Amino acid sequence: MRTALVYHEEMTAARLLWEDPECEIERPERLTAALERLQQGGLEQRCLQLAAREVSEAELGLVHSPEYVSLLRGTQALGTEELRALSGQYDAVYFHPSTFHCARLAAGAALQLVDAVLTGAAHNGLALVRPPGHHSQRAAASGFCVFNNVALAAKHAQQRHGLHRILIVDWDVHHGQGTQYIFEDDPSVLYFSWHRYEHGRFWPYLRESDADAIGRGQGRGFTVNLPWNQVGMGNADYMAAFLHVLLPVAFEFDPELVLISAGFDSAIGDPEGQMQATPECFAHLTQLLQVLAGGRVCAVLEGGYHLESLSQSVCMVVKALLGDPAPPLSGPMVPQHSALESIQSARAAQAPHWTSLRQQGSSPILSSSTWSPEERPSPVSPGGPKFEAAEAQTSAVLSSLLDQLHLHPTPPVRTAVALTALDAALVLPPEVLLQEGSAPQEETQAWARLYKALAQDTAFIALGKVLHLLNGILDGQVSSGIATTPAIAVTLEVAISHGLSHRAQRVLCVAVGQLDRPPDLTSDGRTLWLSIRGKEAAALSTFHVSVPLPGTTGGFLSCILALVLPLAYGFQPDLVLVVLGPAHGLQDPQAALLAALLRGPAGGRVLVLVEQESPSQLVGVVGRVLHGEAPPILGPFSMASPEDLQALIHLRGQLEAQWKMLQVAAPS
Repeated sequence: MRTALVYHEEMTAARLLWEDPECEIERPERLTAALERLQQGGLEQRCLQLAAREVSEAELGLVHSPEYVSLLRGTQALGTEELRALSGQYDAVYFHPSTFHCARLAAGAALQLVDAVLTGAAHNGLALVRPPGHHSQRAAASGFCVFNNVALAAKHAQQRHGLHRILIVDWDVHHGQGTQYIFEDDPSVLYFSWHRYEHGRFWPYLRESDADAIGRGQGRGFTVNLPWNQVGMGNADYMAAFLHVLLPVAFEFDPELVLISAGFDSAIGDPEGQMQATPECFAHLTQLLQVLAGGRVCAVLEGGYHLESLSQSVCMVVKALLGDPAPPLSGPMVPQHSALESIQSARAAQAPHWTSLRQQGSSPILSSSTWSPEERPSPVSPGGPKFEAAEAQTSAVLSSLLDQLHLHPTPPVRTAVALTALDAALVLPPEVLLQEGSAPQEETQAWARLYKALAQDTAFIALGKVLHLLNGILDGQVSSGIATTPAIAVTLEVAISHGLSHRAQRVLCVAVGQLDRPPDLTSDGRTLWLSIRGKEAAALSTFHVSVPLPGTTGGFLSCILALVLPLAYGFQPDLVLVVLGPAHGLQDPQAALLAALLRGPAGGRVLVLVEQESPSQLVGVVGRVLHGEAPPILGPFSMASPEDLQALIHLRGQLEAQWKMLQVAAPS
């Protein structure tokens, strides 16, 4: 896997030349701090490093008017007072003699990244740029943005590379109104934005930032706005927005390329956003997006004004792009009431346009956003004692988070495969470890004495390999692995018991196929058993859930996104066991997607067990996604059957009170 990092030190040249409390937070140190942290973590060295090029004026014409480009070109010769006067004609913008050059480098970096990914020179990447771009419109700078870097990248991908479906995910805390205006009538670009809104009382104070702004003409339904009406949104709120709004629509849209407007003013500590999402959350968001478009993901920096929070979040995104496991999410996974209201409103606004959202019922609530100018608050000022106190508090929180991350360092081996016999047809990346060792014989014999089926030679050898791999995962030497066994049911039972007695406080088991829950499994809440391909949809207890295997792509996706992942993230396991048992019925792309998405909840600690007779192709594709590769495309979207939908709605109704991540609407 090759991850491109596009940067140019000359993008730090532009800076504010006069006093302006609103604009002073957009400063060169935003780039240098992020780059230094990437270097300190050894991440820059692991990337394909590309020096940004200037975008041509012809390429700028894909989005911006010739008159606007000419105006910006002229700023190179202006004095300070002239620059200040011109800046005052726009909203929250400052110009510098180097602005035109910096902005051309920023836009060029985005185009260069898209070229690298779409030509195969890189698989994914990050453009570390300033000035940001998502507020910039066809003929107007806005909100520190000069040229719309991501919009230019999308237009370039369409024109130069012939793409027909592009997804733009804007997780900056401000609404990217510039990007929305550019594509609001274009059904070939799906634009998703969450943003601090507060019923229209937060910048840019636009009615069209609300959930019911869904695009125009042929583009209706291809603009998805999720407005946050309170500050303080955290990891659970962001994950719920992805699982219940963005990802169902994105899978149905089936993009050929994912562009991220990666603003980190939506992270903890930022004075603009005032949100609570921690840096590792952005690794999880990136990882979720990597299952789309064959993993072709291009992130382009937007906002982010708390240097420590910004730098850590950038590193988390790059680690995810490189295929490293995302650290476990911190804090309770319970979405806030206000977040659920926003999710409900977004789903209601989009449901007429997307089958994937119509499949799951929720009562519509559309917010009414009318306000008078005097109700608008003053822009958030980064200065003063109040901000300095918040800065100190946030630095302490981030320091604590860093300490927690050091307790979960990236294991030296990302993926291992334990086989009883090597198949020449098995294709794996060269970095995947083909495990040869076994657990100590005494340990294996102790378990085999409890289960007659494990005393047979082949099963005994397989058990030793499974225990050795599981020990490596639990001891932090291996992140994830896949193993084959001829006695899958009893081997699974051993794996659960062994995991719970060796460091794992909570074990999630996702069993697919004809597998029964072990009768001796404890009911103390340390194990969550989720059976897919059960005889009926049933919540036999809070920690024992069964659902039939849906028969369509839409039904399968709804099952994973609306049931499996919310349960998994809500449970916050230390270990995930995925078992493909007898008659599991999954096609290879489905098995790969399930394994890829379950890398997140336990910080990458996943063990997949498959039957010894499983085709090498299945073992290979699952091993590759555990290593960080994108899963194969599922195929054309087809609507879930009425029976599958009813089963899902029935289960959600039974479980929502205990598992809050299942909720898609605010409780009345």
